[in-house]
Amino acid sequence: MHIKPVDPLSPEAQSLLSQSDAYMAALYPAESNHLESAQALRQPHVLFVGAHLDGALVGCGAVKTLDDDGTYGEIKRVFVLDAHRGKGLSKAIMQTLEAHLRAGGVGLARLETGIHQPEALGLYAKLGYAAREPFGAYAPDPLSVFMEKPLA
Repeated sequence: MHIKPVDPLSPEAQSLLSQSDAYMAALYPAESNHLESAQALRQPHVLFVGAHLDGALVGCGAVKTLDDDGTYGEIKRVFVLDAHRGKGLSKAIMQTLEAHLRAGGVGLARLETGIHQPEALGLYAKLGYAAREPFGAYAPDPLSVFMEKPLA
């Protein structure tokens, strides 16, 4: 497994993001999906990484550094292809994103995920994320779970 920055506009990343979009659209209505576009993932305050196995891009994740509600990093777009789930890729992606925040002096990570993703909720809880109220520009949504973790 190799995790490294990837251009979200590359064909491989575009394919992965399209599959992520389809997965999320099957679980939630459009108003409850808070997906970042590939163009938004190329902004200077965003790190987008890909997880590679045997040279193939099979997972991704991003973190954007914000200061709209205190300074924090918002985890976005963590996704692993179904055939590669259960191999620790999501955990490794999360650890890479958290390390990036720590290196940049950001002491808090936040995320929004959905109630229909028990594997994601379990992973985030195991990694030390705790439920919280909506943050930043998010409004309350019965299909959303908001979480955060202090980064020591």
